[in-house]
Order: sequence, then C-alpha cells, then structure tokens
Amino acid sequence: MIDRSSPSLTEVSSRRRILRAGGLGMLSATAVALLAGNEALAQQQRRQGGAGGGDVAILNVALGLEHEAINAYQIGAESNLLQPAVLQVAVAFQSHHKAHRDALVATIRQMNGAPVAEKTRQEYVQSLNAAAIRNQTDILKLAQRLERGAANAYLGVIPSFTNRDLAKVAGRLAADETMHYTALTQALNEALPGQALSFGA
Repeated sequence: MIDRSSPSLTEVSSRRRILRAGGLGMLSATAVALLAGNEALAQQQRRQGGAGGGDVAILNVALGLEHEAINAYQIGAESNLLQPAVLQVAVAFQSHHKAHRDALVATIRQMNGAPVAEKTRQEYVQSLNAAAIRNQTDILKLAQRLERGAANAYLGVIPSFTNRDLAKVAGRLAADETMHYTALTQALNEALPGQALSFGA
C-alpha cells in the first residue's frame, strides 16, 4: 500500500513528464508487458504505437496488471478454497493492488489520459484459466506468478523515467509486489530464489 506521506504517483507526475524521447514510451510499455508475461498486451501496445503518449501508455500497462491482480485475488477469495488465514492475507494483498490502481488512475487522469478499462470478470476467469483451479495451492501458484510478473514489470520500467520521484514510486510498487511474492512462496513451502539479483533481470 502506498504511504500517503510520501510522493504519490499523482503528485510526482505533475512535476515533469516522463519519457521525453519519441517512441521510447511505446517500446517501454511493450517491454513491461513482455516482462509481465503478457504477450497479448505487448502486441496491443505495438499496434497502438504508443498512442496517447509514452507516459500514459506505460502507466496504462501497469494499470492493466493491477486490474488483473485485483481480479485474480477476487477469484481466489470467492473460490471457497482458501483457509481463513490465507484468505485474510489474500484480501490484504488485494487491498494493496487496489491502492496501486487508484494511484495509477489518478496519475493517468492528471496527465489528461484515459485509464485503461477493467475487463469483465469472465474475461479474467478465461485469461487466468480459473477453471483449472482445484485447490488452495493452485490459487497461491497463480498469485505467485502474477506478483513476480508485476515486480519485474515495475522494475523494468524504472530506467525509462526521467523524474527520480516517479522512478522511486515505481520502485516502491515493485517492493510491494516482491513482498507479496515472498509471502506466497513461503506459504507454498517453496525455496526463495537462491541467487542475488533474481528480480528485474
């Protein structure tokens, strides 16, 4: 969850636009989508050619990932497959993603952009292959995969920012996703990455 005492995406984005170089925004948005393992979204970014500006395009890719995470946790919560303690953590993580979503939406609007719309629940059910979920482990594995993808996506976009404050907020978002990934990995009784620098590569 974003600490409101620190610069939010909305506050820091008003100071300076990101991605001044022409075309870089579209490439960065595509890279973020690929890092997150979302080839369909990357293809969409290529077709749009960064329409609406690089800064808005890259933030909309991030917003799309947040919509996906919120819905994934909702699907898990409604499955009746999660133990009470695990459900409580899942709801907490979902609240973090909702805070991320709200900050991204506010930033995009402040930049005179149009926030990417959330898909229907059925579209998320299909794209996340929710029909294959059979137990708590399946839900945790799905969430783990999405959290790692989101962490890598936020880390991947940091070098594109010319504004240090905006880059810092992206780093903080990546830290949230990494925290989620770590907790989910431990809940699955899996080993954490054995080598340093395992995220954002």
